Amino acid sequence: MGRGVEMNRAIVVMSVLALIVAACGVGGSGPTAAETQLLVSAAASLTDGFGAMAEVFESQHAGVDVVLNLAASSTLREQILEGAPVDVFSSANHVNMDQVVAAGLVAGQPQIFARNLLQIAVPAGNPARIGGLEDFARPELLIGLCAEGVPCGDFASQVLANAAVAASIDTFEPDVRFLLTKIEAGELDAGLTYMSDVAASGGRVEGIDIPEAINVIAEYPIAVLAHAPQPALAQSFIAFVLSDVGQAILADYGFAPP
Repeated sequence: MGRGVEMNRAIVVMSVLALIVAACGVGGSGPTAAETQLLVSAAASLTDGFGAMAEVFESQHAGVDVVLNLAASSTLREQILEGAPVDVFSSANHVNMDQVVAAGLVAGQPQIFARNLLQIAVPAGNPARIGGLEDFARPELLIGLCAEGVPCGDFASQVLANAAVAASIDTFEPDVRFLLTKIEAGELDAGLTYMSDVAASGGRVEGIDIPEAINVIAEYPIAVLAHAPQPALAQSFIAFVLSDVGQAILADYGFAPP
């Protein structure tokens, strides 16, 4: 292995460790020495659902601190391939999970735990009067998508192709939460996000349904990693995600069952 590759891997590992330290806090607010950390890397669209799930899981497992690393699935995949310490990986599509599996970094088989649909997202009140995907071709509007290679970006491109719309795109955001934030702030007239993200916005963003015939179903796989620091606890977390309680939490945040 070349020195440059080793340095890149070290940088990625140190970056993820820094995220873990930041998530744990400092001083009296951080975990005690007796706490066990469960490192969960999850797609950005799972921010609210997994946040709520982590709280319940911790309440059921004394001494466990669930540390969430939330980002685009493609970013998480690269972190894992570069050697970042992770117990559980949850992707918003199969493509990124498949690459981790192909690298021999998954223990067992990934399991689908949720599904999602894309929806047109507009600021509250829909000031630009967006009616459907055809409006994405209007050059006077400010339209955003997730970046290419990010699941929500790839799904959005597929939906627009299905609708035969040549969209006029002004920005490509690194993950769905960056995109949603710009729509909430009124910096964009519309974008394509997941239904779960619109539901989690608390009314700050409104959703416009996409016809079923041209929409895309996003499937979310989850898996324990082969070199998980806490493999048994990771299996317990996945079992919780698949349980009736876990599924009810996800449903509350706009996800459909597997």
